[in-house]
Amino acid sequence: MTDRKETKGTSGRSYRGDAGLTSKVKKKRGLTASSRRWIERQINDPYVAEARSKGYRSRAALKLEQIDDKHKLLKTGQTVLDLGSAPGGWLQVTSNRIGLDEGKGKLAGIDLLDVDPITNALILKGDINDDEKLAELIAYIGGKADWVISDMAADTTGHRPTDHLRTTALLEMALDTAMRVLVPGGGFLSKCFQGGAEIELLTLMRQAFDQVKHIKPDASRSESVEIYVLCTGFKGVPEHYLFAD
Repeated sequence: MTDRKETKGTSGRSYRGDAGLTSKVKKKRGLTASSRRWIERQINDPYVAEARSKGYRSRAALKLEQIDDKHKLLKTGQTVLDLGSAPGGWLQVTSNRIGLDEGKGKLAGIDLLDVDPITNALILKGDINDDEKLAELIAYIGGKADWVISDMAADTTGHRPTDHLRTTALLEMALDTAMRVLVPGGGFLSKCFQGGAEIELLTLMRQAFDQVKHIKPDASRSESVEIYVLCTGFKGVPEHYLFAD
């Protein structure tokens, strides 16, 4: 018998998990070893099970839920812009916490992929660098947002320096968007890589916000280089900053 460590999900329920897999996937023709490991990890991941039990579209929803539980970001009636929305887990959490179903707050999102509708939210399919799409998002939220959140991630190549650069480029795009729409005191939350953002981006964030810190929710896999940067207390766009064309 394999000993397994007991862990708890965000709901406080106990699971048997990380110290040993409870289920194995048999070797099959056409199924690579990496694919088999991914399937096994999904089957045995307590956060996958918890996300499903809560009706979330993705495990990633629990990351935002945990971050918000700890740092108290989202409030009823706020306006939020969600970048990289697919499959919609962050939209679900945000909708619940700003009271969208009750007609409170505003929520808009965009992704290159299709995203199933969220009641009372605007969700666009397209590129955040598309001026027309960005203008449509900004018009919908009335030009201002309390929060810009981004779980955007580039497809990984397996080459860490390349993956870091690609993810940092997405972070830069998200920050540029945030600087366009955030209200004074607003906040920015975005995925980045372990080790944080590039020095130039961190310097810019510290000029534009009262507080900048890196956080890693429990639902982020321990072996993952994924981490999030949380910026609060937007002070305004630094004088030297030039928006991306």
